[in-house]
Amino acid sequence: MLVHNERIKLAANALDRLSTAFVVVGVLGRTFNYSPGAEMWIGLVGVATWILAAAGLHLAARQILGRLKP
Repeated sequence: MLVHNERIKLAANALDRLSTAFVVVGVLGRTFNYSPGAEMWIGLVGVATWILAAAGLHLAARQILGRLKP
């Protein structure tokens, strides 16, 4: 049971780290890749997409943690 719980925690942790990377890529990547004259709303849609994907991964990690055995 201990091995099972540790594997579950590792999987959830990996998904949560990936969600953090999504936020970094989506927000900071767009910030440093700004080109004058680019459509502002397209950039905002891109950032929102990355953030929503990150939120989905974070919620998936929380669901995985629900599989822990007492």
